Amino acid sequence: MPLTVIVGVQWGDEGKGKIVDALSRRVDIVARYQGGANAGHTVVVDGNEYVLHLIPSGILHSGKQCVIGSGVVVDPEALISEIDHLSGRGFSIEGSLAVSGKAHLIMPYHKMMDNLSENSTSSVKIGTTGRGIGPAYSDKTARLGLCVNDLYHPERFRNRLEAALRPKNALIENFYGAKPLDPEPIYEQYMKYAERIKDLVADCGVTMRQALKDGKEVLAEGAQGVMLDIDHGTYPFVTSSSTTIGGVFSGLGVPPTSLTEVIGVMKAYTTRVGEGPFPTELLDDTGEKLRKEGGEFGATTGRPRRCGWLDAVVGRFSVELNGVTQIALTKMDVLDAFDEIKICTSYEVDGKPIDGMPEDPELFAKATPVYETHPGWKSNTAATASYYQLPDNAKRYIERVEELVGAKASIVSTGQGREATIER
Repeated sequence: MPLTVIVGVQWGDEGKGKIVDALSRRVDIVARYQGGANAGHTVVVDGNEYVLHLIPSGILHSGKQCVIGSGVVVDPEALISEIDHLSGRGFSIEGSLAVSGKAHLIMPYHKMMDNLSENSTSSVKIGTTGRGIGPAYSDKTARLGLCVNDLYHPERFRNRLEAALRPKNALIENFYGAKPLDPEPIYEQYMKYAERIKDLVADCGVTMRQALKDGKEVLAEGAQGVMLDIDHGTYPFVTSSSTTIGGVFSGLGVPPTSLTEVIGVMKAYTTRVGEGPFPTELLDDTGEKLRKEGGEFGATTGRPRRCGWLDAVVGRFSVELNGVTQIALTKMDVLDAFDEIKICTSYEVDGKPIDGMPEDPELFAKATPVYETHPGWKSNTAATASYYQLPDNAKRYIERVEELVGAKASIVSTGQGREATIER
């Protein structure tokens, strides 16, 4: 049963959208297993840029089946907007997109709570996108959530909406001092959403399991990266779902025995958005140069990303945790402009070397990188499609990254376009 999974092995924004797009032509189904509209997968096709937030990147390939699994939290407004945007640019989703009826809905109060909490002086500032992702997952775990299926049982939807909103309104009004929400307009709006997406709703778990039994090729895509995983990331500065390989099986309703390949997507340097520790962050002209050369601004929020050298400790940890079988190394061309390039090979805390990734987040926050320095190649690699055409120093850099993280870079990306992809 051939299931290939794409995971980001850093803090997200590694270029997963492009890699999914590149591999989609070979598979039958592309499925999203976690996260929400806080993700932004940017794909460039024939010079045209597409930014997808909920719909899998495979939708840009005609006739490809795309699935939004039960592990995703769905903002129907964002989904409909994305569908309309794609339709306006010539991409039809009719017969190509299915949304799990078990997927939980993002509600207006989730977005409101997200922003109130983030801006509160009594809360830890995480740097969320404000899209309601965390509160929606919290309600799911607390058994207060509303699912896509609930939309098609209006009385049940209304009752569950009112039950979920009562404690939210108490908190909104009494703790945050904001105006409480009226359930009626929310109900009416979501009934309109229900009508728009009714033809997309399906039992995606059954669909996925049958496809795998039939020998179809499935590509599973996630959002964010391993270091933002709720269990294994830099808690509490994480997202609210499982971004690791473990999220695939619950998020799509498929067995672990179906897994054949795990492709870890890794940027040739490191970036992070939001708050939290980042050992290799560069707060100098070099960091600014990385940001400028790489166009490092969030696809969802437009926020500037924090930039630093590649962290091989993070890479090695993610490869081991997820059983990564091969690496897709992206944005190699961004390093063309640098005289020398550094890789973090280990950490020190209080001047003492430590082995691997510290489990204690406070210890990780104190970690300082130990670097090795490599000569740059100072030549243009943008849009290079052959490994043998890369400069020798670029090849040496890739080979050293492979040694340090413990996986072969079978894909190297040298630009945004589909053609700027080296497959080894």
